[in-house]
Amino acid sequence: MIAIVDYGLGNLGSISNMLRKIGVACIQTSDPVDISRASHLLLPGVGAFDNGMANLERMGLIDILQEEVLNKRKPILGICLGAQLMARGSEEGTKAGLGWIAADIIRFFSRPHASSLPVPHMGWSQVRPVKESPLIADLPPEPRFYFVHSYHFLCADRDDALLSADYGYSFTAAFSRQNVYGVQFHPEKSHKFGMKLLANFAGL
Repeated sequence: MIAIVDYGLGNLGSISNMLRKIGVACIQTSDPVDISRASHLLLPGVGAFDNGMANLERMGLIDILQEEVLNKRKPILGICLGAQLMARGSEEGTKAGLGWIAADIIRFFSRPHASSLPVPHMGWSQVRPVKESPLIADLPPEPRFYFVHSYHFLCADRDDALLSADYGYSFTAAFSRQNVYGVQFHPEKSHKFGMKLLANFAGL
């Protein structure tokens, strides 16, 4: 059972529908008991970094997430803002992130590049594996995913990068460290590519 963590941000319905479509049991919840009983956790999110952290704090979810992820080593997948919250912090706000991965969130073209490309980056982009991982095993040929974001991961440890994509320059589109996985794109909007990635996650 995958617990989709409901902290007031994110299209939980779309994620639930995609998981059920591929035959994976899931529940949308903010109940620490449900989170502790689940085999896998999924942290979605759409919106601003500080709002996301504030909601996790206000709803009392940080302690249970820390316990399940860091102590029990439960597999967790962050999607879009949910993945960004796993980092140390973001140029978008002032709050500290969860700090599960040594990464910072930076705005496109804020440093050291300049570009005439529009921000946010929206639409389909092809991704490239940076390393092997069961999360991305046997993806369909020429994998591509749907993105909507103005900020992206900057990993302090290159070994954490899992997928890269291009928008003006190459950026990290997904990361993994032990049981912690994060993707900048939306697998729930990415058809067969997203279905396979979510099925892989459920099988971890």
